[in-house]
Amino acid sequence: RLVQDFLGGNHQAFNTLVGRWQGKIHHFAYRYFASSDDAAEITQKTFIKAYQKLDTLDDVNKFSSWLYRIANNLCLDELKRVGRKRATSYETLKVAPQTETASSADSKVLRNEGLVLLHKALLQLPNDQRVVVIMKEYEGLTFPEIAEILDEPINTVKSRMYYGLRALKKTFDSWNINKE
Repeated sequence: RLVQDFLGGNHQAFNTLVGRWQGKIHHFAYRYFASSDDAAEITQKTFIKAYQKLDTLDDVNKFSSWLYRIANNLCLDELKRVGRKRATSYETLKVAPQTETASSADSKVLRNEGLVLLHKALLQLPNDQRVVVIMKEYEGLTFPEIAEILDEPINTVKSRMYYGLRALKKTFDSWNINKE
């Protein structure tokens, strides 16, 4: 409805769309780069492009897939532009702010350390596997949604998920990290 309102001339409707989707797109981009600044830049570029191209969206019911596709393409463009080195800056890696609170200081520290290690492992994945793991595990998208966003067959997406998770396990094994 908001997309239709915007296309009908209600520019405030786009502001509402930004408000609803900004956090998700920022979170998605953060998982790509592990940098809040880079994620903010990608998020801004995503909404600028969406604003400019919203009239080209064929099916307003697929707005979310379309928006993720824009964000993903911008992330890939940024990786090509600056190289993978910037995306894998482990020394500056910080955990994204979490909304949940830990029951004790010790468990919060352990959880944060675990999240930092997970981010580091994710950044080592090839881009095609990383994006599928991020979309499935962090964004909660289904395989059909991911396939639509990436414009890939569902079996390709499932295969990338499998190999991505397998690579994460190998990374954790090499770091002597177990499920505990």
